[in-house]
Formats: sequence, C-alpha cells, structure tokens
Amino acid sequence: MTSAPTKNERGFALLIVLLVLALVAVLGAEFAYSMRLEASAVRAYKNGIIGSHLAETALEQAIREIVADAAFVVEEDDGLVTFYTTDRRPLPRLRREKAEFGGGRYSYRITDEEARLNINSSPPDRIDRLLQTLGLEREVRDTIVDSIQDWRDPNEEHRANGAESDDYYLKLPVPYRARNANIESITELLQIKGITAAIYNGTKDRPGLATLVTARGSGPVNMNTAGSAVLSALGLSNAEIIEIVQGRHNAGPFASVPGKFGGRNMSVATRTFRIEAEGIVDERVAARLTAIVQKRTDSDPPSAVVLEWSGPR
Repeated sequence: MTSAPTKNERGFALLIVLLVLALVAVLGAEFAYSMRLEASAVRAYKNGIIGSHLAETALEQAIREIVADAAFVVEEDDGLVTFYTTDRRPLPRLRREKAEFGGGRYSYRITDEEARLNINSSPPDRIDRLLQTLGLEREVRDTIVDSIQDWRDPNEEHRANGAESDDYYLKLPVPYRARNANIESITELLQIKGITAAIYNGTKDRPGLATLVTARGSGPVNMNTAGSAVLSALGLSNAEIIEIVQGRHNAGPFASVPGKFGGRNMSVATRTFRIEAEGIVDERVAARLTAIVQKRTDSDPPSAVVLEWSGPR
C-alpha cells in the first residue's frame, strides 16, 4: 500500500513544476526575442534593397532633368538649380523632394560640378584664396596648398610646408603613398596633410572643401552657378561678386561672359553635375548615393555618363 506524499515531497514537486515553468518561460522569451531580431534584420534588409532602388530612381529622374533641352543652369535664391533653354526660358523642375514611388519615396539634389574650383587645374594662389574664405590661418593654408601640389606632382621632393610619401605619409600609423598624379576624387583630400575632417566637411559656421572644389569639372567656373567663396577665389572683388549674383537672379543666366570678366577663368555653361539621392522607406532614409555625371552632347537622344559613384549599387 502506497503511502500518501508528505508535505515536504509535495513542496518539492511544486518547486520542480515552478522551475520547469520558469525555464519554459525563459526559452519562450528567448525564442520570441530571436524571432523579433530576425524579423527586424529581414525588414532592414528589405528596406535597404527598396531604398537602393528608390535612390537609383532618384538618380534617373535627376538625369532626365540634366539631359533635357537646356543650355544654361542657374542656382536660384533657394539654393536649387534651374535649367534654362537657349533663349533663357526656365524649364519646370521635376519634383525633387519626397516624390512618391512604389514602396516609398525618393529625394534628390542637383548641383553644378563646374560651380566648384577644379583642384587639379587651379594654381596655388587660387587655392589659397579659397582657403582664406574659410577663415583658415596662414600656417594652415600654406601646409594645405603645398601638400596638394606635392600630392599631385610626380616626384618625391616635398615643398617647404608640404609632404611626400617617404617623409610623411609612410610614417603615419596607417601608412600609404601620395598619388603623385592628379586627384581623381575629392575624397582623396582627406588623405592630404593639413586637411582635417572639419575643413573637408565644414562646420555649422563655414562650408567645407567638399562643397567648393571638384576633380571632375572642365576647368573654368560657371559664373551662373558659382557661389561667393569660389568667385572670390578667382580674384573677384565683393562688388564684382554682387554684380554677378544679382545679375543672374534678376535677368536669368548670362548667355556669355561679359567682357569685363573675360580672362577670369569663367564660363556660362556646364556639362558636369553632382547628384545626391536618397531612398526613403517608412519615413526613414534607407539608402543614399552620390554620383557625378556628365551630359553627352554627341548622342541622340542626349544621354549622360557616370564619372564617379559612391553608395549602394
């Protein structure tokens, strides 16, 4: 005859049951958490793919504007560019901000690459004047100007304030060599002695070199789109800069370079543009890309070739 369980045995059994239930609860919580993580990762991957396609759609829309039948482009008071026909009539802009598309939205910004100072073709005094507009001290400017020239020239002899591979770059914690050729992308500037992230990217108080220089333009600066810092780097006075800016805003683009500005390394047209595009999913930017494209005038219909690309592919 089996004896009835004692009070201690019943308590022990209850404890075992509670422990088993606690273990099941922990395992259930772990499983649910892992499922949420996996679902979140899948959603992020999916949004990234959709965002990339949306950003590429934005790029194609921007190219549609660039290859349109436009002879001129002007940077307007709102900081955005408007394309103009040969008879200086403005073309309507496509929607560039949060345009709806399947699965999300996209935004893009077009800027004139030839509104920037060409870092490869600009003489040292022009680069120095540009750096002056950023409020940099003489010592910093001298280091940057000389180092840019050393980075581009084919030899290993550094200037007074410059740097070459053997005496500077190969001695850094992460060593590398100077290019000893023309700069291919402005991102290289971050590798050049004297150029800090703040100088390259800018701060809340001043613009950065990334918005003021290019390695892709044809050389001359487009006076219809150039900002005051770049025009100042060309040696123009404040009065001349005001005249140019007010003239293009009041009367539309300059159709030709006025005689008084001849020989100042300026033009009135461009074929090279920078496009910054975003793909937006669930009200968040899921992908970004930046491309530098050049309009081809020798094709029918007009087209564009991508010179430089950064971002998802």
